[in-house]
Amino acid sequence: MPKLLLVSGADVIDLNEIDDKGVGFQAKSGVTGLGLPPVSVQWLEGAGDGAVYRATRVQTRDIDIPVEILAHDRTELQAQLSRLALVLAGGCTLVLDQGNGVMWSSEVHRVGGGEYTYGSDTVGGREFQTVLTLRAGDPYFTSSEQQIRYVGGSTATAAFLSSLANVKVAPSQAIGQINLLNSGDAPAYPVWDVTGPGDHFVATSPTGETLKWTGTLTAGQKLTIDTRKGTVVDQSGTNRYDLLDTAPRFWTVQPGESTAVASLLNTTTASRITCSFYPRKWMVV
Repeated sequence: MPKLLLVSGADVIDLNEIDDKGVGFQAKSGVTGLGLPPVSVQWLEGAGDGAVYRATRVQTRDIDIPVEILAHDRTELQAQLSRLALVLAGGCTLVLDQGNGVMWSSEVHRVGGGEYTYGSDTVGGREFQTVLTLRAGDPYFTSSEQQIRYVGGSTATAAFLSSLANVKVAPSQAIGQINLLNSGDAPAYPVWDVTGPGDHFVATSPTGETLKWTGTLTAGQKLTIDTRKGTVVDQSGTNRYDLLDTAPRFWTVQPGESTAVASLLNTTTASRITCSFYPRKWMVV
């Protein structure tokens, strides 16, 4: 059975405890904001009738969660309220656990709610009710299951990567097709980890968009390209963005199955290209 969790660095609050254990926290019926996020649509109005569609920007998502707390006594209720306040004091993660090993999450901050009316929401004994309003800067939900594909690498690593894409490796070049599976319904941003030796890394999307890095990596050096953040750094954290080719395309992995191509020149069996990403969804249930 699906359930909601509030996760911070120091605590996890299960919002299905009353149903499971009889006491604790419980997300009540009436949760909103888990569906399609709001959008801002841009239109171009001319001299004629109507308007022409230009673009859509997905906005932040607000989530309202009615919460009930049921404790054994007043002391325990106060302790549970302190737990909730601490989890919400900074940013936390709202997680939907679907009960099948897959979880979808969103980073959130409290922007309202948490108030109560004495005499109806609580009398200070063992029960408490409130509504939390959380805002997600990223309007999509991200899967807990990371997808990983690779090109190159020595046969010694085959057991660890046995479920990943198989590719042919030439003595001086690592090049191969990468089978991508985005189980979500929103574009996912890949992270490219390139391990040297090698130079002139190229990643070509299924539609022909090209991300090219013209630098050189020696044995043991590593390059990380995060397409969502638009960053390019080496193993020491040094910025290597300046070695990207002109007008780089930080392309995304579209929903469903597709095939990309990645390559690296002047390689050895120690060279490897790894592509990883987390599927994302517009809405969860």
